[in-house]
Amino acid sequence: MAVGYLLRGKRLAYVGTAVTVLIWTLLFVLGVEAGSNPQVIHGISDLGLEALWLSLAGIAGTLLLSWALWQWIKRGKEGDR
Repeated sequence: MAVGYLLRGKRLAYVGTAVTVLIWTLLFVLGVEAGSNPQVIHGISDLGLEALWLSLAGIAGTLLLSWALWQWIKRGKEGDR
C-alpha cells in the first residue's frame, strides 16, 4: 500500500506485463513441485475423478439454476401483459 501510495502519480505501463510473467512463473513452479511429489503422481487418477465429478456437478447446477431463473423471468413478463 505504501509503494502504491508513493507511485500513485507515475505511469506504470509495465506492471501488467510484470504481473503476467510472475503468475506464469508461479504456475510453472507449482507444476514442477506437484509433478515431483510422488503422492500427487500416485493419486492423479483419484484427483482426476474428483475434478470430473466437481465439474459435472457445477455444470448441472448452473444449468438447473439458469433454467429456473429463465422460468421466473418468463413468468414475470407474462404477468406484465
